[in-house]
Order: sequence, then structure tokens, then C-alpha cells
Amino acid sequence: MIRGEMFDTPFKRTMLFVIAATLVLACMPAPASAQLQIQNEDMTIKFGFQGQFWGDWTQGSEVGNQGYAQNLYMRRGRFMVGGDLGNNISFFFQTDDPNLGKTPKALGTGFLVQDAWVQWKVNNMFMVQGGEMLVPYSRQALQSTVSYYSIDVSPVSTVNNTATGSSALRDLGFGARGYFLHDHLQYRTGVFQGERDSNSRNALRTAGYLQYDFLSPEKEYSYAGTALGTRKILAVDIGGDKQSSYRGYSANIANDTPVRGGDELGLNLQYLHFDGREKFLTIPNQNNFVGEAAYYVHKAKIQPFSRFETQRFVAAVQSTKSINRMGGGLNYYIKGQHLKYTLQYLRALPQNGSPLKPSNEFSMQMQFFYF
Repeated sequence: MIRGEMFDTPFKRTMLFVIAATLVLACMPAPASAQLQIQNEDMTIKFGFQGQFWGDWTQGSEVGNQGYAQNLYMRRGRFMVGGDLGNNISFFFQTDDPNLGKTPKALGTGFLVQDAWVQWKVNNMFMVQGGEMLVPYSRQALQSTVSYYSIDVSPVSTVNNTATGSSALRDLGFGARGYFLHDHLQYRTGVFQGERDSNSRNALRTAGYLQYDFLSPEKEYSYAGTALGTRKILAVDIGGDKQSSYRGYSANIANDTPVRGGDELGLNLQYLHFDGREKFLTIPNQNNFVGEAAYYVHKAKIQPFSRFETQRFVAAVQSTKSINRMGGGLNYYIKGQHLKYTLQYLRALPQNGSPLKPSNEFSMQMQFFYF
């Protein structure tokens, strides 16, 4: 083999970069907290990783084609850098190589930019952001991928992702956020690139989100799903997403209640409405719902969960595409969210005389996370 051929694909070069970066960061001196970071008088930079390795068996729903598609792949492979410059400037950068190895198998895709934003804090009521960031239109869209109750975000929450030109619920733009009433009331809003026509003269995308926390204020960039019994969370929110005639709306109730000295009772209920109208014909008028419940047993480090979701199309001509999914599973936490295993089963039930058959999906995940 010629020496240069060792690094002749994007995948090999990407893996070389990750391995080298990991070794360099591991050799850095760390403070007592063991966080991988660099710090001086004015700046703090910290580093992190996220890996979610999946096995998935999805049954076909067409008559005569109900075999199982089988995949072993990396759902998320992320490298993160974040930090602060002084007291009022913060930043976050994250790369991802999503669905690496999933059919059609591709190992040479390389990393893409997932998040890349800078925030200037004028005061607690007004902070300005710019870059690629999560679009604030629903709680599930703003939720951390490491702490879902179930294995992943619901597909009925991400209906607008492709049509709006988003990348994993993120878009390029400028945003603002702030906190009132002792940090219990918060808002997020922004103007984003959205889908662009050939001459880029069409309207930009706008989004807004308003949340009230009755218990612990949530001031993170991405919200927690389960807090594993460490926080009291009771939040209600509404959100909206718009570009030209397209509209999207959401409402949510999220609750994490510590019980029995370390256990947690968790609940998330979310309603979403999407209507692409003349702008996005690929988004029919629909009303969707996601319900999740979980109970964390801290002594056993296990968390059984259940999930129900429905996608209901308004127009009669679309009604046979409506579908329900229900199921549940189990999270097993070796070391909190840093290392956990998940098993999940979902059953899809077509509605309104659909020609499709009920089908099953079995999924498993190993998650490694540090930040």
C-alpha cells in the first residue's frame, strides 16, 4: 500500500482527526472537576463528545412487503467546543456525522457543522445570538438529544425540518432571548434563512417561543428531558414558526418530579400544528400530538418509559395517511447520561382505512456523552 492511501477517504481523515483531538485533549491538565477545558483570566473553553450507536429493526408496512430492514449505525457522532469570553460573551460549536453507516451505507460523508453561534448578553432580559442554532418553535425542537425519555425525537415533531431547509432542527440566523420574573418567564425569538428560492428574494423565516417555569428555571441552550431526579421542573410553553404562508404552532407541558429520595416521575405532553399552505406543499395541514411518561428508579438505575404519538391530517384526501404510534422501553444508566443503554419498541397503526398494514420497530442504543 502506498503510504498516502491510508488517509484517502473523508471517513478515514475524519476518524484520524477525532482520535488525534481526543488524545490531545486527554493529555491537557484539568481542574479538580475533571472537565476537559482551557482557562485563563478572560476565557474559558471546554470540550465534549457525544456518541449514540444504534441497532434498528423496522418492519415494512406495505402489503406483501413486511420484512424487517436491519441497521447497525452511529446515529450521532459529535464533537463539541463551548465557552465564555468575559462575563457577557459565550459561544458554542458542534460538529456531527449523523446516521453514519445506515443504509444506503456510506462511510465517507465526514462531519457537518451542527451548531455554530455566538451570544452577547446585554443584560438578563436581552441576549443577542448569531449563527447556526436551534429554531425556537417547540420544546422538543429545543430539547437535548442526550436526555430524551424515549430513544429519540418524535418524527411528528420534525415535520417542518426538510421543507424549511433546516439541518437537524437548526437554521442560520439571528436570535434574541431573555428572562423575567426571577428567571421563571423566558422568551426566544429569531429570524432565519429558511428555504430560499432561486434569486433569494423570498421572505425569511421567523420563529418565537415563550415558556414559564413554575419551579426550577431552565436557562440552558437545550432543555432537559429527564433530569434523573435532580431537578424539579414544571414548564408550560407555546411556540410558532413562519415563512411566507407556511405556519407551525406548538404547546407543551413538561414535568420532572423527584420522588422517594432520588426517583423521578417524568411527563411530557406536546401538541403541534403544521400547515405548509402554498409555500410548502410537502407539509399538508395536520394536527400532531406526542405524549411521553417515564419513571426513574435511582437505586436500580433503570427508567421504564412509554410513548404515544399521533399524526392527523385535516384534509379528507390526506386522511388515510394519518397514523398512530405507541410503545415503550427501558433506559439503563451505567453512569447517568454519560453512559446509558436504551431498548425501545414501537408499533405503528395506520388510520382511516389506510391500505398500509400495522408494523413494528425495535431499537437499541448505547450512548456515550461528556461535556
